[in-house]
Amino acid sequence: MMNRRPVSRSIAHVGLTLTVAFGVLAAGAGYWQVFRSPDLTSAADNPAVIAAARNVVRGKILDRDGKVLATTRRDDNGDPYRVYPERSVSPVVGYSSRRFGTAGLERSYAAELVGLTDPDPIRNLLKKFETDPSDPKTLTLSLSLPLQKAAVRGLGSDRGAVVMIDPRTGEVLALASTPTFDASAIANPATEEQGFAAARDGAGKPLLNRATQGRYVPGSVFKIVTAIAALGSGAISPTTTFPNQSRAERDGLVVNGFRIREHKGVPVRTFDLAHATEVSSNVFFALVGLKTGGANLTEYAAKLGFGGDIGFDLPVAPSQVTNGNGDQPGGFVDDVELANASYGQGETFVTPFQMALVAATVANGGELMRPHLVTALTGRSGTRTVAPASLRRVITQEEAAAINVAMVRAVEGPLGRQFTPGADVPGMTVAGKSGTAELGGSGEPHSWFIGFAPANDPQIAIAVLVERGGRGAERAVPLGGSLLKTYFDTVAK
Repeated sequence: MMNRRPVSRSIAHVGLTLTVAFGVLAAGAGYWQVFRSPDLTSAADNPAVIAAARNVVRGKILDRDGKVLATTRRDDNGDPYRVYPERSVSPVVGYSSRRFGTAGLERSYAAELVGLTDPDPIRNLLKKFETDPSDPKTLTLSLSLPLQKAAVRGLGSDRGAVVMIDPRTGEVLALASTPTFDASAIANPATEEQGFAAARDGAGKPLLNRATQGRYVPGSVFKIVTAIAALGSGAISPTTTFPNQSRAERDGLVVNGFRIREHKGVPVRTFDLAHATEVSSNVFFALVGLKTGGANLTEYAAKLGFGGDIGFDLPVAPSQVTNGNGDQPGGFVDDVELANASYGQGETFVTPFQMALVAATVANGGELMRPHLVTALTGRSGTRTVAPASLRRVITQEEAAAINVAMVRAVEGPLGRQFTPGADVPGMTVAGKSGTAELGGSGEPHSWFIGFAPANDPQIAIAVLVERGGRGAERAVPLGGSLLKTYFDTVAK
């Protein structure tokens, strides 16, 4: 008699395999159609988004006070195209062009602006069954147009960037990059060719958003990152001093045969954290970095946002502490690179946006809030607001307070004033740090300033970068002080 058991067992195995396979396919379909559907629907390169963008009147983009930053008109054929009344916000708002696609917020929020997504997940799933599923959203930004225009005006003909953040909420009030470009010329079908060519080929690369995409040697503003890592890891306290520092101030600090020289104006004496920050001692912070170690320095930099995605409304280039090969702790090739990085030179590169987050973290007592530009999305289905949210606690309030004190001395101290002239705001105490990023060769260094005010109750944090602007005190510091004053005169009043 023929044995039927192996045949039955094979059929059972085939049935089980098919059942599992169909289950996997069903789960995959459910995952992409339900859980990932909002992401796919809102993607700027989704064909449905691109098609809708050609025919739908996109929602407006407004500043925090309701001033129009982007709106829509129709051409002679009745087809919609975008208009941007304020050139100062072009790197932020970007453009929407039939020929050249989208950039900036017009790209990040393309699906919301054309109304293909809804903040309510149930309504979002049911949209496909509606006769008119489009519900264009109006975006309200945290951006202050007067502050943005003041930043662009202050940068003038220089290439540079300004970032201003409310450290308590993460709201971005200014995100300036110069030179700017004419977004309306790119969006208008009658001028799009010339408009895009002018922006693409323009001197100074105006399509580059220097605030979020420009990566620069930070110079001495990076010393605040080193202080955060050193205090946070317990490597030093605010009163830590180094016995060999005074001599090194005079003769240079020798690290593995390499001699680190102090910059001019630093007294030959021993410092603690506050006094070293006041005079911006390279030797002190090199010693602090060596004591902290590469692993701790990169770990705390990562907590501040270095090297990662912090979920901002616009793409942000990653900042880096080191470009080492990873064979040593923290990726540093050796102690020479670690020491140089600790005072802002070496293979360290940062965006102005990242350094504004550093200042904001100290200002907010060691807690980093998620930065954001869009505060509300409004359509016929209602308004969804974007509430402040904490990313993480980076250091304790006590540690942040010690750095706050040090940054106040850098602006208000008797020796600090020579490095930060013009950073003060009448009637309040400002905390800050200047930076001079040496680039080698014969060109001028990059000019930096980061800070916040008032120091005893911080409401606004700032980062200023002026390419080839000279020493920090020459361009970035006075511009930073002027913009802090503008904030309190126009926004906080």
